[in-house]
Amino acid sequence: MTKQVLLRALILMAALLVLNGCKSDTAKDAKKGDAVLVLDAGQEPLETLRYKIKHGTTTTSVMDYGIASLATTRTGAALAVTPGVRLHIVSGPSMEGKRRSTRFDVRIVKAEAIVPEGIDPTVAQDLNKSVSVLNNVGGWVEVDDRGLVQRTDLNEAAKRADVPVRLLVMLINARTSLARVVLPAQPVGAGARWEARKDLVLYGFEITQVDTYTLTEKVGDELKLAVQIQQTALPQTVTFEEEGVEMSLESYKMNATGEVIANLNALEANASASGDSTGVLNVKTVDGSEKIEIDRAVQIRMTVTYDLPEAEAEAEAAEKAEEVEEAVEAEEKAGEKLEAQE
Repeated sequence: MTKQVLLRALILMAALLVLNGCKSDTAKDAKKGDAVLVLDAGQEPLETLRYKIKHGTTTTSVMDYGIASLATTRTGAALAVTPGVRLHIVSGPSMEGKRRSTRFDVRIVKAEAIVPEGIDPTVAQDLNKSVSVLNNVGGWVEVDDRGLVQRTDLNEAAKRADVPVRLLVMLINARTSLARVVLPAQPVGAGARWEARKDLVLYGFEITQVDTYTLTEKVGDELKLAVQIQQTALPQTVTFEEEGVEMSLESYKMNATGEVIANLNALEANASASGDSTGVLNVKTVDGSEKIEIDRAVQIRMTVTYDLPEAEAEAEAAEKAEEVEEAVEAEEKAGEKLEAQE
């Protein structure tokens, strides 16, 4: 079994935590009824939470994704890798969609591989090559005022022949557990807990994900939440015919915890999370078969800059200019009064 096949399997398992599906996969949010179950409504007073995104809103974000993994084969060989990825993402400007929803573009403007010192040059080359195809990849997404996906599609850059389709399925509309909190239908208060269930198709494998949010604080339009993310998968097999690889997933489970600071006026949220997962893969190629046990720890951090809509930004600039002008006039009047006294 070649190191490239081991690396492919390792990257597969590394992708499962934060990279959710696109197109019909995430659109299931809007087709299966209410995807949110309130476990505890919290303390009085209760309030209905809804996004209030103004048209023209743009959000820029940087996501750092670090991972430490250990893949062990039946022969006892182990491959320890700690790759990292930094994605610079622009979402927006937002516009009105159907049924008062919000539609906006999402695009990876820059993708960087964070390669640790001392890593195998072949592995580093593979990582950089994998990351570079993500530049300008994106699409558009339409969400309602609870953050539920209504429709989504890929952009032209994402449809290039050199961009792997399965990679796109994971990356477009990514990071939804942290970047965009799904809100409950009914009113909630401090201490409220709710869960959002998702059926994902990641790299061909069907994964069940449950995100559990706890509202710890609300100040104005800003929410502070604790989040727990769980993923599980039943045994299943996926064949990648073009690579001549068959992967059978024997078992997979993941647990992560984190914190989200969500602004109801923004397209994305500031967030951080860490967790660990275990999985067992059977990989078959023309060279033979290999059983791979993968244990990993992950850390994710998303830093968001919220840009005001153009009209609001102009109004704010005009207000500041008016304040400066008033201060200058006041200073001039004070000077004139002082001269008169002299």
